[in-house]
Amino acid sequence: MNRRKFISFTGIAGTMCICPEMLFAGNGNEKFPKEYLMTVDGVLDIHKMGITLSHEHIITDFAGAEKNSVQIYKNSEAAGILMPFLKSLKESGARTLIECTPAYIGRNVSLLKQLSKATGLYIITNTGYYAAVGQKYLPKHAFTESAEQISARWLREWKEGIEGTGIRPGFIKLGVDTGPLKEIEKKLISAAAITHLQSGLKIFIHTGDAAAAKEEAELLNSEGVGYEAFIWVHAQNDASGDTHIELAKKGCWIGLDGVNAQENALIKYTEFITRLKNEGLMHKLLLSHDDGFAVEKVDNNIAFSPYKNGNTRPYNSIFTKLKPVLLRSGITAQESNLLVIENPRKALQIKICKAY
Repeated sequence: MNRRKFISFTGIAGTMCICPEMLFAGNGNEKFPKEYLMTVDGVLDIHKMGITLSHEHIITDFAGAEKNSVQIYKNSEAAGILMPFLKSLKESGARTLIECTPAYIGRNVSLLKQLSKATGLYIITNTGYYAAVGQKYLPKHAFTESAEQISARWLREWKEGIEGTGIRPGFIKLGVDTGPLKEIEKKLISAAAITHLQSGLKIFIHTGDAAAAKEEAELLNSEGVGYEAFIWVHAQNDASGDTHIELAKKGCWIGLDGVNAQENALIKYTEFITRLKNEGLMHKLLLSHDDGFAVEKVDNNIAFSPYKNGNTRPYNSIFTKLKPVLLRSGITAQESNLLVIENPRKALQIKICKAY
């Protein structure tokens, strides 16, 4: 028995099924459907998700892990600025937003819960660390602790809540640069594997290129994690689209994030989607904008700046720009709904009971 399988049999799972009632005993306030998600407001039946954006941000802080330990803004001022954009998203028909900002790069789960209650959007946050951009956003302990020790931190957030809030993550979020993977990136992927095997949380990995994506998929698989638990974030970085097909056929999820209103981008995303359709793989595809706001201090004033990624209004272009192009290209309305309704449900769902 290898190390990872040994952990899965001797950790919180034992040789029994992992059930949320067992993990969260004593809470008493949550009822667990057979297949569920974990939102910032608690357990949600997957069938209530509705239209879902699978990779967005609300606020990020790009100062670096050792510089943003103290929040530089008040939740009330952030909510006042962001609320109109999220209400507009809800009015467009969307129901759920998967918020992919990790710890040490601006994750603020209390604000997410406040915004969720005020807008009626279901918002899902995460656990995990972001090793891309030269490891600027990794805390010091990520370099010295083992994969098991790091996983224990993430599992504590899953079982007890994040930073004393009681808010639990709904997935694991990592970030890596281009391949080949660095040792620190491999360690974090191993930590994510341990966490997945003991929680059922799916693994989203911001990925620099196709070579890194293939290495991630095989590393997770070698650790006992099924391909279907891996969501390749920013798969559009594979300009050829060849690795989309290769990994989707294995069962991995292909995340085409960064949808924007620019004509060349709309053409490229339509080509990606059409090719996956022709290969019979649309059921493995996720769409999102990767929109959000960056917070920074300018002349002692706090500014919330929207990402400059080709969208004039955040969280909007899939509905107003891309969908009409897809329809004209032969993608049916039913197929479009698959990408933003059915697929996110399957990608994010946490099954009530799973034996390892």
